Amino acid sequence: MGCSDMPVPSIIINSLTKSYGGLTALDSFSLEVEQGAIFGLLGPNGAGKTTLIRILTTLMRQSAGDASIEGLDILRSGRDIRRMIGVVSQENSLDRYLTARENLELHARLHGMEKQLYKSRIDNLLELMGLAGRQLDFPDTFSGGMQRRLVIARALVHQPQVLFLDEPTTGLDPQSRRAVWEYVRSLAGSMTIFLTTHYLEEAEQLCDRIAIMDHGRLIALGSTQELKERLSGATVYEIEFSGQDIDRYVVLLGSMPCVIDIKQAGSKVTLTLECWECLSEIVTSLNGAPVRRISLLERTLEDVFISLTGEKVRE
Repeated sequence: MGCSDMPVPSIIINSLTKSYGGLTALDSFSLEVEQGAIFGLLGPNGAGKTTLIRILTTLMRQSAGDASIEGLDILRSGRDIRRMIGVVSQENSLDRYLTARENLELHARLHGMEKQLYKSRIDNLLELMGLAGRQLDFPDTFSGGMQRRLVIARALVHQPQVLFLDEPTTGLDPQSRRAVWEYVRSLAGSMTIFLTTHYLEEAEQLCDRIAIMDHGRLIALGSTQELKERLSGATVYEIEFSGQDIDRYVVLLGSMPCVIDIKQAGSKVTLTLECWECLSEIVTSLNGAPVRRISLLERTLEDVFISLTGEKVRE
């Protein structure tokens, strides 16, 4: 592969650290994101995701380390970076004294856009977000989901090179969430998209690469498939029975050394085995049992996330 074929990084993060007194929110965090990629950052509450985004979007200074956006240093070139990025933060931060359309127009003017350019741009975004019929109303009259859609539209008005989305679909109904992600998917390649989300299925469906962080550190990085392959050799099978007397088979299977975990839901029994080779022992033990089917269950991104960050609920 020649040098011209090498992926170009849009975001470069090198040993970023952020401390608040005795608390370390980011701990020597390093990462690269390719231009035009949809990149997902996952982590439990308090893992450091929002702190990282605030530093990359020049809203906060790091304690140590450095980072760049499209080749510009986040400390030395903050103004230029703010011109080229779009940000959807967790807070709505809309101007309550401006109508929906005026909120978008103000954002466009602050970015130096010509009126003939931003007028059609705003028309399209309002239509996309289902807000065209409410564009002359004030945000305080909107539902939380409508306000969220307006914030997303505002971040896209000036057609940024890099779009930061910090849990952008929180509070959206399923229809709005699908519309937002379909639009995000259509942007792939035209801009770099860096998102955090608690909806793991969204990250799995949308993102080219995913990073998982915890306690301020990067703990996993790769495509969805690569992350799934990091799981231990344990495999999960679902056995569906056609008879009524299932309990004795559940007891039998649960007593086998190769079975790590077993769950029953009606006629279906889910088994976690030490490795796929154990399946032959399971089949032998069920000789004569009323088994309808045995299926291998694919591991999910949620399985990876829980295995790396634990099952304990975070505050």
